[in-house]
Amino acid sequence: MKRKTFLSTIVCIVILVLSVSLFGLPPQATFRSDVSIVNINFNAVDKKENPVNGLEVSDFQIFENGVPQKIEFFSETGKREDVILTIALIIDTSGSVKDKLRHEIDTASEFLREILRPEKDLALIIQFDSEVNLVQDYTQNLNRLENALNSLRAGGETSLYDAVYLAAEEKLRYEAGRKVMVVISDGEDTGSLVSKEEAIEAAQISDALIFGIGVRGRQSRGGFGDLKRFCEQTGGAFFSPRAKFEEIQEAFRSIGKALKGQYSLAYSPTDQRKDGTFRAIEIRCKNRSIRIRARKGYYAPKE
Repeated sequence: MKRKTFLSTIVCIVILVLSVSLFGLPPQATFRSDVSIVNINFNAVDKKENPVNGLEVSDFQIFENGVPQKIEFFSETGKREDVILTIALIIDTSGSVKDKLRHEIDTASEFLREILRPEKDLALIIQFDSEVNLVQDYTQNLNRLENALNSLRAGGETSLYDAVYLAAEEKLRYEAGRKVMVVISDGEDTGSLVSKEEAIEAAQISDALIFGIGVRGRQSRGGFGDLKRFCEQTGGAFFSPRAKFEEIQEAFRSIGKALKGQYSLAYSPTDQRKDGTFRAIEIRCKNRSIRIRARKGYYAPKE
């Protein structure tokens, strides 16, 4: 699906939103249409970046724009069987990563086989170079996902911002449960139509965590600053292997551990204004040796 066709699906999404408003949103998605509830998926990690499991609601505090909020819902979602995991696997296929693409495909296939629960979780695959293509839409079928990965070919520029924006806005925004983007890229954007900030805003609105794997090919240029920022702003994590198969494999395994160690909390903001402003969020653990990875905030709806 090319970018123009991809954008045209907005009409379908509008129809979907109207349908959902008639038949009711799932509880985890209510914050998208009403500021009364804000839901956040997050990770608690130790000093070595290992997930910390077994924490309880009493271990955490939540602040919005510096004001303490009351936690009304809490769950260790990484251990819950009833919460769907939706993964958007977004792969840079620009010409500069041609020599590393096989490593990316093989490690991504292994990751999907290990993390997706049969008949429960969903994944899709998007490739980006000069254009953004939806290679495989949502499916639980591992064979389809692996066939899509094996169809990838490298060439062109790097439309990183467009890929993140389109995945968030058109594919993840109205999904329920836990939502994750795994982005594999070799560097900075060179060909997008949207800005970095627009892509970050779309990801935050969709409530998707971004995990980045920075892979350098022989022709790679620039740094990983943009990809790191996407991860930091959404509550994910960035990994920078040296493009060896085993190192990319270990990065995927670290993402898998993080997904299995996730928590979720929800609160009703004391500020109920529907003014469209950005509200900064901070989650603190009372154990100061534990660090929290969570999205930096959310956008209140407009009247």
